[in-house]
Amino acid sequence: MGLVIIFALVTILAAYGGYSSLKNKNFLAAFWGVASFLVFGWFTVMTIIESGFPTGTH
Repeated sequence: MGLVIIFALVTILAAYGGYSSLKNKNFLAAFWGVASFLVFGWFTVMTIIESGFPTGTH
């Protein structure tokens, strides 16, 4: 279940990186930030659908 949390954190950081690079007009970094956001966001959503949301208990 830790995989969902890691994917979600990477998704959040990629969104922030893509947004900040767009503000700075760094379009190559913005492309990779948005692409990472889309890929890891998709992994996060599909992992939650397949494995369920982590509950914190064993």
